[in-house]
Amino acid sequence: MKLYSKLLLSSLISVSFVACDYLDFDESTNKTKEEIFSTWEGAFRAVNAVYSFLPQDFGAIGGAMRDAATDNAAYVWSNNPVYKVYANTWSPTNTVDDVWKDMYKGIQAANTYLETYDESLFKRFEQDPTYQEEITKFRMYPYEVRALRAFYYFELAKRYGDTPLITATIPWEDANTVKKTPFHEVIDFVASECSEVAEKLPEDQNEFFKETGRVTKGMALALKSRALLYAASLLHNPTMDKVLWEKAARAAKEVIDMGRYSLPSIDVDPLYDSEGAHVVLTSSQVIFERRNGDDYSYEQRNLPIGFEGGNSGNIPTQNLVDAYEMKNGDIFSWDNADHRKNIYVDELGEPTRDPRFYKTIVYNGATLMQQKVESLQGGKNGLPITGATTTGYYVRKYINENTVLNPELPQVKKAHHFIIFRYAEILLNYAEAMKEWVGEDELPNNGGDKPFTLTARQALNKVRAAAGMKDVTATGDAFVERLRNERRVELAFEDHRFWDIRRWKTGGTVKDIYGITYSSANGYSRVKVQTRIWDDKMYLYPISQQENYKNPALGQNPGWQ
Repeated sequence: MKLYSKLLLSSLISVSFVACDYLDFDESTNKTKEEIFSTWEGAFRAVNAVYSFLPQDFGAIGGAMRDAATDNAAYVWSNNPVYKVYANTWSPTNTVDDVWKDMYKGIQAANTYLETYDESLFKRFEQDPTYQEEITKFRMYPYEVRALRAFYYFELAKRYGDTPLITATIPWEDANTVKKTPFHEVIDFVASECSEVAEKLPEDQNEFFKETGRVTKGMALALKSRALLYAASLLHNPTMDKVLWEKAARAAKEVIDMGRYSLPSIDVDPLYDSEGAHVVLTSSQVIFERRNGDDYSYEQRNLPIGFEGGNSGNIPTQNLVDAYEMKNGDIFSWDNADHRKNIYVDELGEPTRDPRFYKTIVYNGATLMQQKVESLQGGKNGLPITGATTTGYYVRKYINENTVLNPELPQVKKAHHFIIFRYAEILLNYAEAMKEWVGEDELPNNGGDKPFTLTARQALNKVRAAAGMKDVTATGDAFVERLRNERRVELAFEDHRFWDIRRWKTGGTVKDIYGITYSSANGYSRVKVQTRIWDDKMYLYPISQQENYKNPALGQNPGWQ
């Protein structure tokens, strides 16, 4: 009997909050496909093994979020590997955020499942009362697995560019001779897979499977939208070929045309509910998320110094704070005396900035967990206390204020689900692609059965309207600047800024990092707190030297030799 011997998969938490050991397609277990698929639970666990590699960024770089490697944030503790990025000391032998091995494990798990899938093995259960429900789920699994495999290929391509495209299981000796596939071929594969599986996947797995957190049609199309947007961007499209932008626009339109997702007002969107945890999943804009169990490690890493159990960590920069407009839609300016005076609130204590600022950032004088934060020099949460913020800010996004870290009280943990795709991103993807394809106010006349009815400007302003902000009226390059800023503030700390900087080739923006100080004589002042090194080789990651030792055919990305 043929053994399906492949990679040994590690034991991780799986989808739907179930902790399990993943099925090991390995000679040491002597499992055959008949044994693997001997029960419905076995098939379910095999699929969950593929889900287990879904990435998230609550602190992907040793606790530092990838935003901390951008101008959005910094990390307090200098022993963190993100400082290798700041100093340009990472390399093929000293990697950071190296997901090569894990993503290929996920891909191998997917390939193995697709090759071992065999519906005939369940015929013996045809008389069981749950057979029809279970076989319906089973028939859906291959499409979920293909979507996840496409996602993992995108994760590789956005980091490394050209990467080996392997769609079948291969023995170890062959794996060490494979050559890289050009970036655009990988993205074409991702887009094609997403289009095909979207036709088979349900729009709502809760109705279909009586469970959530699984791949849906929306997830597949959202992945296609993101992948084609990256492929159309300057890094991979140096001539700014409009054909690629058209593909990106049409991909985002497919999600919009579903009519399933909407963007509620920030005031009522469950995504921003103070309860957090599972409540965020009821938001009408959530498309796909990485599920997690109850935990308070994010609070431990990011609550201000001086808070019970808080150890600081990711700290927003003044660079990011300056990106939030005034509440009336004016672009914040340090040259405007009124802006400096009312930098966070006015003399009556009323908010003066974009409402998203208050959902994202803790500033001096703000209230967090019913405590007033003093984050400036001399404050109870500020310097010179070891570990205090160097910028004057702490992060609010993802902090669940209902957690309890006090060891003298019953400790309370809350689930933190990482939203991978949401509707605001799709609208911003669409706006960017449409602008580069036809302009900010034009509509193409070749929409087919579903003609284009939404301009780039209208899509952008939908996102702003949900935040309670005025419409953007700028044109040309100024429109692009406002659009990019909108992505920055809307999607802050959601693992977008790091990749946007790369695909736009705006790496120089990360060099000078600013914070804020205050004096009774001069009021608030912007002050440089960090200088970083940027090298254009950082637009792509280095391939680990270990991988090149195993497979010299991989070669190395430019500048990393």
